[in-house]
Amino acid sequence: MSSPLNIGIAGLGTVGTGVLRLLTEKPALLAERSGRRLQVTAVAARDRHRDRGIAIAGYRWHDDPVGLARDPGVDVVVELIGGSDGPARALCEAAIAAGKPVVTANKALLALHGTALALAAEAKGLSLGFEAAVAGGIPIVKALREGLAANSFTRVFGILNGTCNYILTQMQETRRDFNAVLAEAQSLGYAEADPSFDVDGVDAAHKLTLLTSLAFNCPVDFAAVYVEGIRHVSALDIAYADDLGYRIKLLAIARQTPHGIEQRVQPCMIDADSPIAHVDGVFNAVVAEGDFVDRTMFSGRGAGAGPTASAVVADLLDIAAGRKAPTFGVPATALRPLAHSPMQRHVGPYYVRLMVSDRPGVIADVAAVLRDQKISIESLLQRGRAAPGQAVPVVMITHEAEEAAMVRALSQIGKLSAVMEPPRMIRIEQL
Repeated sequence: MSSPLNIGIAGLGTVGTGVLRLLTEKPALLAERSGRRLQVTAVAARDRHRDRGIAIAGYRWHDDPVGLARDPGVDVVVELIGGSDGPARALCEAAIAAGKPVVTANKALLALHGTALALAAEAKGLSLGFEAAVAGGIPIVKALREGLAANSFTRVFGILNGTCNYILTQMQETRRDFNAVLAEAQSLGYAEADPSFDVDGVDAAHKLTLLTSLAFNCPVDFAAVYVEGIRHVSALDIAYADDLGYRIKLLAIARQTPHGIEQRVQPCMIDADSPIAHVDGVFNAVVAEGDFVDRTMFSGRGAGAGPTASAVVADLLDIAAGRKAPTFGVPATALRPLAHSPMQRHVGPYYVRLMVSDRPGVIADVAAVLRDQKISIESLLQRGRAAPGQAVPVVMITHEAEEAAMVRALSQIGKLSAVMEPPRMIRIEQL
């Protein structure tokens, strides 16, 4: 058996301690599968005295992550610090400069600096592993980069944030509103004290940029992603979706269009019978559509110590065994910018909910605005009557329309005297 692979881990939070636990609990299995013993020799974190539930006294301690990267007793660096810049970025750049491969779970870092890091690593013949950065324990990076490498992709989409999926699932099952379910998710540890990155769609957008680069061989471009979160989804919308045969999911979608690559993260209504509609709770799912393989779907836990540690160690096993692939499927120097289709060019059907005064002529006024924007109504739903001065919900499903026209129409509809709240729109995704 070859000499051991000496590992340095920076960041000893939930995932870092999970990686340590996996490596210490399964040394024989990992050595058998890689041909080398995997051993941690050094660690770095902010607090060396914190009780992490696992012994760390036997490892060299570095207060400075960059010092860990330069440690001559470290062969490969695992970055689990987090953050798009600061110590995480400095660590990765220092490790590559020192000629050491990097494994990271940091989607924010890669979404902003992934192309530059891949260019630097590949120029030195090094691996930059990031299986853990997208969808936790689902091996989607390896699937797109290697298992499905013979395909040209037309669309990649999925549920990439477990917090949002948990909230929407609970709203579906209990008919409670967003704020109540978010508070519960925070109490259970499924949502952060500041949940903005999750519920506003940023976390899913970070991951989508990486899937887009893998699928379409383009540089990572976070600025090209349209991002919309789930704060505006109400229990009323959930109920109407159910009545209409839909489920609401926060989807991250990258697809080819006549105008270029469209990248978007947003709540979508999807057919309740589609397989991804049944991916519930904290689970994630990714669907890839290729010209030869047709459609494949991967699902599993998208976060947590165990699934994410599994993905980190999978990358370490590849490095230990000498298996190497370009970071984003093709050499970083071959990544080519693609035209990006702006959200205004998106075309699809829409769900629209209005809260209006219950009086004659309201629907005619709304229909006139839609007509002027060349938007036709497929179906309209209004149940019951409202007391004087109270609003009644009116729900419309449109035929396919262009996003720009829909935005203009809703802006005008919102100004009608009978419309008592801002119109709510959710895109219907045809899967």
